[in-house]
Amino acid sequence: MPMVPAHAAPGKSKDKREIKAREAFAEGRYEDALDIFAKLYAEKLHPTYLRNIGRCYQNLKMPDKAINAFRDYLRQGKDITVAEKNEIEGYIAEMESLKKRQEEEAAAKAPPAPPPPPAPLPVPAAPPQDEKTAPPAVDFAGKPEPARPEPEPPFYKKGWFWSVVGVAVVAGVLGGLYAGGVFSPAGQCPSGTTCKDLGGSQ
Repeated sequence: MPMVPAHAAPGKSKDKREIKAREAFAEGRYEDALDIFAKLYAEKLHPTYLRNIGRCYQNLKMPDKAINAFRDYLRQGKDITVAEKNEIEGYIAEMESLKKRQEEEAAAKAPPAPPPPPAPLPVPAAPPQDEKTAPPAVDFAGKPEPARPEPEPPFYKKGWFWSVVGVAVVAGVLGGLYAGGVFSPAGQCPSGTTCKDLGGSQ
């Protein structure tokens, strides 16, 4: 690609940044030139900066951004000559060709998709077995799985629980009988109750 220098925006006073951008472009520091041209365009909105931005992207091998900048330049530029328009359209064609080449290279470099993993073989179902008679499971390393301990029965199925319940019931019955005066000594009957002598005397 021929090295056409960046254009200066027309005007009476030259911005020192524009000179720095053109120097950076001439030295091949396209990113530095791009940064300066982008700032100048944002401030002054002159279409010549779009052309220079496109040239920076062109040299940085960024075809999409270069094409966009060149097309914006052709839309916004008022005094573009036929020769300059042809030059810019040539840049656009060059960038479209580069874009196609880059896409083809990327597709060629992409590794092929890995084949899908083979389907796992079905494991035959074992007949159901009682948990207590089932053999211990064996892992593939050949170590048998330790036998699981018998689960402990719930507390209400243990003998000590029912002993405590029995004692509590007997104590409650006896306490109720005593409170009701059934166990009163002979001759001492609480007022308002009728007592029988259990000893035989009436």
